[in-house]
Amino acid sequence: MEPRAFYVAGRPTHGDGELTVHHPYDGRAVGRTTLARPDQVEAAVAAAAAVATEAAALPAHARAAALDHVSRRLAERADEVAHLITAENGKPLKWARAEAARAVSTFRWAAEEARRFSGELQRLDTDPAATGRIALVRRVPRGPVLGISPFNFPLNLVAHKVAPAIAVGAPIVLKPAPATPLSALLLGELLAETDLPAGLFSVLPLPNDRAADLVTDPRLPVVSFTGSGPVGAAIRRSVPDKHVTLELGGNAAAVICADWASDEDLTFAAHRIATFANYQAGQSCIAVQRVYVHEWLYDGFLPRLVAAVQELRTGDPADERTDVGPLVSEDAARRVEEWVDEAVRAGGTIQVGGRREGATYPPTVLSGVPADAKVVAEEVFGPVLVVAPVTDDEAAFAAVNDSAYGLQAGVFTHDLQTAFRAARVLDVGGVIVGDVPSYRADQMPYGGVKGSGVGREGLRSAMDDYTEPRVMVLTGLRL
Repeated sequence: MEPRAFYVAGRPTHGDGELTVHHPYDGRAVGRTTLARPDQVEAAVAAAAAVATEAAALPAHARAAALDHVSRRLAERADEVAHLITAENGKPLKWARAEAARAVSTFRWAAEEARRFSGELQRLDTDPAATGRIALVRRVPRGPVLGISPFNFPLNLVAHKVAPAIAVGAPIVLKPAPATPLSALLLGELLAETDLPAGLFSVLPLPNDRAADLVTDPRLPVVSFTGSGPVGAAIRRSVPDKHVTLELGGNAAAVICADWASDEDLTFAAHRIATFANYQAGQSCIAVQRVYVHEWLYDGFLPRLVAAVQELRTGDPADERTDVGPLVSEDAARRVEEWVDEAVRAGGTIQVGGRREGATYPPTVLSGVPADAKVVAEEVFGPVLVVAPVTDDEAAFAAVNDSAYGLQAGVFTHDLQTAFRAARVLDVGGVIVGDVPSYRADQMPYGGVKGSGVGREGLRSAMDDYTEPRVMVLTGLRL
């Protein structure tokens, strides 16, 4: 098994100290790479700084062509990419295929945005003193970007760092998660096939304890981080003068409103919630974790939810029939086990699931759990659902807001007034009406409030984050 190259200023290379990636399901080695040496990290950052002016001046067609190339090549290698994601991350193959398809779309959409990222004209002659003046407002890169990506979507969350940077002409130095670097290295291979200037991208496998120097390096004025809340908060404190985008996770809730009462409605909600509480073994920032149900619907909904969860197939993620695979490591599964055990000691009841095997934790539904238990108050990041009855919509919305996080929420209702009230009062970055909070379209603004971070991803939103407005005023014109 030859080690995969990583990329310094667009060129493949190898470093020191071997990094072996193991399959979370059975522990076998699935790939190797090496770690970037300090001199290679320096070369990557120096090259990004040196090429920044050239990159910002790249014509739109050049940036779009590179993005289109990556999108096309990902589509051509989709089966290989999906198997690689499953091997290093452990997510079931059907969900790995979905991630590969999303990355194809993410780069395609970035190419489209690159072509229309044009700025705006503002008439200034709204006052007599500005007669004959017009302003052209364009957005220009803030400078090179440091992208730090997590393990749970090892390709598409990398794409959400890299694609908008290329779209605006900002060099990017990417540090993928040490547990799952292989998908990012494959993406580096595809980027190296383009005509982008040397220095516009680097992909550096590094242990997390070597990331601090990159975060504080003044030549990387933008930091885009997706990961844990404590790490993100530490990044924000360490670089108060930088532009920082943080996607720090969530504690996603779904509300079953009073009008969502038919057998068809309740069955639909149960299956959607069961699927998207567990589709990445719960390792998604918007996986459903809390469910609040009107108390008069609770006894009809809970059995449906338990039945839907029991239908999910847990096992080998390489099996096309598997719905739920392992967590990223046995340590992660042990932590989930400890949190569930704590909830049971506090008075909670396990309706289904609750027995760990190695790195696999089965889809689990809990009821009667106190609000201060970790499985309610914190981000489980595992296949665990907590269900509770509420008296009315307002009590449900208050329970959703009773959280340190605020990423997305799902509200099952047919009532337009209820939908708009939810969007008005829920303290989250996004409200999904008629479905689970786990819905995300890659072009839409995505991010949260409170402990869920600052800034927004989604192609155009990230492009705005990576850039700042620059104004040119033209004078003496007859408008």
